[in-house]
Amino acid sequence: MGLQEKLDAQVRELQSAAPKEALEIMHQATVDLQQSGIMDHVKSAGDIAPDFSLKNFQGQTVNLSAKLSEGPVVLGFYRGGW
Repeated sequence: MGLQEKLDAQVRELQSAAPKEALEIMHQATVDLQQSGIMDHVKSAGDIAPDFSLKNFQGQTVNLSAKLSEGPVVLGFYRGGW
């Protein structure tokens, strides 16, 4: 089973188990985000990220361009706790 099939199965499972009111809230939040124009500003696969430096989990400064010089980099973005 491919990734998309696994994701689709998880969505179906959530939709069958979650309360209707919770699903309506989640769907409305998705619509609100789409209508906000935020999708006009998101990065896509293959986009070039600006260079930056951040502290890693050990408190050491890590620079994107330095990591790229070692090979491919995968960036993950955490939207924070809501």
